[in-house]
Amino acid sequence: MSDYSEIPIQDNEPEDFGTDEGVLFKKIPHNLEAEQALLGAILVNNDAMEKVQDFLLPDHFANAAHNKIYQACITMIEKGQLVTPVTLKPFFEQEKLLEEVGGALYLSKLAASAITIINAVDYGLLIYDDAVRRNLIDLGTDIVNKAYDYNVEETSKEQIEEAEKQLYSMADNGTTEGGFQDFKKSSIDAVNVIGNALGRKGGLAGITTGFESINNKIGGLHKSDLLILAGRPAMGKTALATNIAFNAAKAYKHDAALGISHEDNKGAVVGFFSLEMSSDQLASRILSEQAGMSSQDMRQGKITQEQFNKLARVAGELEDLPLFIDDTAGLTIGALRTRARRLQRQHKLGLVIVDYLQLLRGTGSKGKGAENRVQEVSEITRGLKGLAKELKIPVVALSQLNRSIESRENKRPLLSDLRESGTIEQDADMVTFVYRPEYYHQQQEPDPGTSEHLIWLEEGEQLFGRAEFIIGKQRHGPTGIINLRFEAEITKFSDIPLSDDHFPDQYK
Repeated sequence: MSDYSEIPIQDNEPEDFGTDEGVLFKKIPHNLEAEQALLGAILVNNDAMEKVQDFLLPDHFANAAHNKIYQACITMIEKGQLVTPVTLKPFFEQEKLLEEVGGALYLSKLAASAITIINAVDYGLLIYDDAVRRNLIDLGTDIVNKAYDYNVEETSKEQIEEAEKQLYSMADNGTTEGGFQDFKKSSIDAVNVIGNALGRKGGLAGITTGFESINNKIGGLHKSDLLILAGRPAMGKTALATNIAFNAAKAYKHDAALGISHEDNKGAVVGFFSLEMSSDQLASRILSEQAGMSSQDMRQGKITQEQFNKLARVAGELEDLPLFIDDTAGLTIGALRTRARRLQRQHKLGLVIVDYLQLLRGTGSKGKGAENRVQEVSEITRGLKGLAKELKIPVVALSQLNRSIESRENKRPLLSDLRESGTIEQDADMVTFVYRPEYYHQQQEPDPGTSEHLIWLEEGEQLFGRAEFIIGKQRHGPTGIINLRFEAEITKFSDIPLSDDHFPDQYK
């Protein structure tokens, strides 16, 4: 941050000064009267410090003398000492900076200009806001200078990412909201959530997944939650995430058409960050599912004209679906948060899905190695959890599993199978897995014509189309396994009807 110690105590300059040439010079944002009044209030009534200390730092004061006085007040109050012009005087007996503004007598002048403790927060916010504006000016100047200073080792994209990191670090670290709230406020919020669930007459407290069996188990996708959906390749985690995205967006469109308010809508406007598949590939999956056609046949053009016409009708019906896809490869967590914020401002974003977590990049150092990768994943998961809390929406992040799962007999995933499991498991409110025993069963086919092959065929009939949604961790409720149907040709998951004879009772 730039040094603003030269700003004089007497603030008599006009907003802009003109020269003979008519050029205007802008004044650095600062409010010395507010600084003086707040410091005076603290000197008269030390309780004023409690009102502002949560968000106001010494560096937020534009004048260096005020910075020192505020820091001295914090030090004495934290030691349980009374702060007055008299008790504060010894701190500045050898301080030349205070002598420049009038010495110890200046402390008495501050006390004389005191405001009431009731107005302390308002003046503190004025001081804080000016400090943020000065930081923005410094950052903007730095961005301009770096852009002019051509450096082959740092691309323009990297400069943008570094600027985003600094900008949103400023936003995250400089918030004046939050802090403690009494239990009355917390309990009212909790009762409102329960009341919303009761009003929906199904226990759904969050956003619908579109799967009744999953909604019954977890109560929907909850605001401010980070949910991890993990699985090995070919298990269908992207397909399930796409199904959930479509179901939530479709439910939002349906409820909005009925006049249901945004707050009471059981669906959500969805932002899908696809770092592996292109947007048209994701759209093809959704069209395949809704039209009931093989996605492979669609890609290869092996469909009839009638099927193509049906596909076009389905696409027309879904064209205004509130589902937004960002397929930018190599996205940083900072850039993702920026785009999510923008989407919420523009379209009331209610659900973010990231496919997948390990393809995101951190905004920190570029160092390689296991230790740096763990730190990077930790930054990413913290960033996703912070995004969920900031925007008050659920965030679903897909994750890969370690290869070690392939070497053991029981392939059903565990929490320890998560890559960089420590940080992911710690930051997540819920960790779930997708597991298809049919996939592994097909890889173990015995020689045809043997008795083992007959047994293998019988077991395969029982496993055909079966998938498991495993809840490995849940802060809000129990863990367990939910069985689903999976239609591989159209990449569609669905609930298992009780009347379906294909599945044994233990799988329903």
